Amino acid sequence: MQAIDSKVAQLRHRRASLPQLKELATLGAERSVVLDRVRDARIVVDDLAVEQKKADADVEQVKVRRTRDRERMDAGLVTNPKDLQRMGHELESLERRVSTLEDAELEIMERMEEAQAVLTRAEEELAGLDRRVADLEAERDQAWREIDAELEQVGGSREAAAEGIAPELITLYERLRESKGGLAAAEIRARECGGCRLSLDHAELARVKAAAPDEVVRCEECSRIMIRTSESGL
Repeated sequence: MQAIDSKVAQLRHRRASLPQLKELATLGAERSVVLDRVRDARIVVDDLAVEQKKADADVEQVKVRRTRDRERMDAGLVTNPKDLQRMGHELESLERRVSTLEDAELEIMERMEEAQAVLTRAEEELAGLDRRVADLEAERDQAWREIDAELEQVGGSREAAAEGIAPELITLYERLRESKGGLAAAEIRARECGGCRLSLDHAELARVKAAAPDEVVRCEECSRIMIRTSESGL
């Protein structure tokens, strides 16, 4: 039973400490940072899109006014010399205004191109992380399935191993297993307790030798149940 329980403990430890779990935790933290960058970059792009839309509208508005005034002059609808002079100055002002607005529009477009490149790089990095996370999750799930299947198999063998053992001995074993970090019974090897790793003195060796084969013997140092084998050196 102890060998089976130790095997179960090993499997559970392996299940909880898969290398994929550590890497997934690291990638999760990294993904949060990249996701924040994506969100920030998208906000910049969205803000610039609004700014560019307004700049486009401003340019178009001034161009429409310029075209209208020019068409009026070309059509001869304005004949008064002072009005013609005024409209001429206004057209020059509109030309300058269009040039200024187009320069601002171009600057926004350049900023938009840079911001979009930043967003694209961040999104590509996030997509790469997501692909790696998906691969690791698949590996983790496969490892879990294999471990769970082995745990089920080992659990079945434990039931078989417990058959025929006195209930009071199982109660003692379970109590020791809980208080001794999972190791309730250990083999004696070369006159050494496999639980506390201490050598048995002469008096304890004599006590163990004198015990009946079916008698439960326990270590005087760690209180664990000691299992006698051909390698015990008794």
